Amino acid sequence: MKLTRKLAIGFALLIVLPVATSTGCMMLQGRGEDWRTARRDSSAQAPDPATHADAVVQVYGARTVGLRGALAVHTWIAVKPAGAAEYTRYEVIGWGVARGYPALRISRGNPDNYWFGAEPQMLLDRRGEGVDQLIRQIEKAVQTYPYPDSYRTWPGPNSNTFVAHVARSVPDLRLELPPTAIGKDFLSNGDIAGPAPSGTGYQLSLLGILGVLVAVREGVELNLLGLSFGVDFPPGIKLPAVGRIGIPK
Repeated sequence: MKLTRKLAIGFALLIVLPVATSTGCMMLQGRGEDWRTARRDSSAQAPDPATHADAVVQVYGARTVGLRGALAVHTWIAVKPAGAAEYTRYEVIGWGVARGYPALRISRGNPDNYWFGAEPQMLLDRRGEGVDQLIRQIEKAVQTYPYPDSYRTWPGPNSNTFVAHVARSVPDLRLELPPTAIGKDFLSNGDIAGPAPSGTGYQLSLLGILGVLVAVREGVELNLLGLSFGVDFPPGIKLPAVGRIGIPK
């Protein structure tokens, strides 16, 4: 009985400490600003299409707006075919869905904007030879997303569900989403088994609430109530709210 209690306390700390740490960091960074005036300009991470003719695929993630940002990131995909004069940005957004707007948004312009004050982290950067083929596959995957008019913050479908769907549909991307991408484990069409987003392994998931993932890229992940715990290689640990800690890949 005592062992069970200790295990329960230890597991609770694995959730409480990372969430408290992430919340404290967010407050120190001043993320309580008004979203209407928060920074939305380019973070200067993407190559300028005026001077960079090669094809580009990039995936970004940034902390979500408000207190939810202590737990989760919002992710999106940007593409630029060879010779194109601008980027196309694909993402799922919840604002306006209740009023009849689509959740899946396609826009032109900067691919790397700050997300309402949060600086985006580049999760994937592919350029040059073979990337135009990847872009065509991405465009097809976007068209097959089964929830273009639906959004649910937890457990999904949300922005991370969409990006994970595209990644599974285009395994050559080898995209690894961070543990803070809540919704990535919500499998399309109610499936309980499928490939990992990176395409290098497999996962079981019950509506994104409970599951396990084993893959070369992601390592081993346990999903509990949408929160991800795991280990991978090079040596690293994955914690809810905080993300991955370890040797950079």
